Amino acid sequence: MTLHIPKDAASSSGVRIPSACYRLVMDNDLFAARAEETLSRVAPLATRMRPRTLDEVVGQPALLQDGAAFRRVVESGSPVSMILWGPPGTGKTTLARVISNHADAVFETLSATSAGVKDVREVLASARHRLETDERRTVLFLDEIHRFNKNQQDALLPGVEDGTIILIGATTENPFHEVNSPLISRSTLFRLESLDPDALEALVDRALGDSERGLGQKGLAIDDEARRTLAERTGGDARLVLNALEMASTLAGGRQSSVIETTDVEEALQRRIVRYDKAGDQHYDVVSAFIKSLRGSDPDASVYWLHLMLEAGEDPEFIARRMIIFASEDVGLADSNALVVATAASQALAYVGLPEATFALTHSAIYLATAPKSNSVTTTIGAARRVVLDGSAPVIPPHLRDAHYQGAETLGHGEGYLYPHDHDRHVVDQQYWPDGQDPKILYRPTDQGAEGRRAEWFAEIDRLMGRPDRRK
Repeated sequence: MTLHIPKDAASSSGVRIPSACYRLVMDNDLFAARAEETLSRVAPLATRMRPRTLDEVVGQPALLQDGAAFRRVVESGSPVSMILWGPPGTGKTTLARVISNHADAVFETLSATSAGVKDVREVLASARHRLETDERRTVLFLDEIHRFNKNQQDALLPGVEDGTIILIGATTENPFHEVNSPLISRSTLFRLESLDPDALEALVDRALGDSERGLGQKGLAIDDEARRTLAERTGGDARLVLNALEMASTLAGGRQSSVIETTDVEEALQRRIVRYDKAGDQHYDVVSAFIKSLRGSDPDASVYWLHLMLEAGEDPEFIARRMIIFASEDVGLADSNALVVATAASQALAYVGLPEATFALTHSAIYLATAPKSNSVTTTIGAARRVVLDGSAPVIPPHLRDAHYQGAETLGHGEGYLYPHDHDRHVVDQQYWPDGQDPKILYRPTDQGAEGRRAEWFAEIDRLMGRPDRRK
């Protein structure tokens, strides 16, 4: 709170107030700034190395490249309320502070895990007072905004609507599921991505070389394997990279070494680093072992190879894609639900990320390994492609042609078509292949799982259609 007394003011007794007392200031903003400066000297490396300008921010090219909407909004100095959506450690808090700096605004922060409506109203009151007395804007950074309930989120609306605050909400969850529609409609959504290893390596080198805020005064270096391992094993999380780097630097110093090695990174991350060349033969060999274990119905080996890849920092989306392909290629119609499970695991990965999605990926691997196997989809694809590529352009029989548009009837389209649902067993024998093309059996079912039970039913259909038994 700031109390202003006009310079010409006098006391009620008529005694003039000394010039030193013309303005009595109780400025919480100033105290907060001093406290923040003190904390910055003892803060963890991740906090000390927090970028102060857009040019210091690594990664996020979609937001920060020249001409990007986000960059233009920030550099204008007139930001709008927004929601920053992205995984942990991708720079949401950093970008909020940079926005505040560009706007010369006071930066207020609340965490939705501990703040309530009362806290929101206090921030709004302070922001309104600040705007009226100093004409200075307030940026309210609300971390984990998705944890606010409807009433708490609604308390923000008046301040956002009238411009009392510039709200910057941060969330790791899909805001369309977790944030109220009125608040979303009054905010601009920007999505952040996990930082790629190259960006994280640059961050490591910057921290080691910065003597003011980083570790430069220690004179440490990091070997190439340790740097890459640190960048690849931290899930695109800049905060985790810097925290682990600070710990690794302490460990290296403890053994009186000026070089941070992979063993230091292992201890800093508190887990063994699995050697795994994702760009070389081992990448393909391990993936092959995983798929062949699934195909061989060995859930134990399948889970082993899965977790070897995850521990080694393999791209989990790549693993999820391989399981989706496997579900149709090797399980197929023997258990069509396998495709549902594999796809759900991929969606879970996109929704919650690692490490939580490890449960869904393991769930999928066990399901696929223990499911009955059928490659009939694969063999059918091959048979169909051969017929298509070896044959001439198809001539579609008139009764199979589209008869839904005006004039189609005069062309004879649809004439003579027999509607299967009007016939016994909802099956009717008529020509379905192109004119001049001999019908061929492309799909041959296996006797595995659900496909075996379906094959018996389909044998009856083949009999009604006058086709040979495709099971032979």
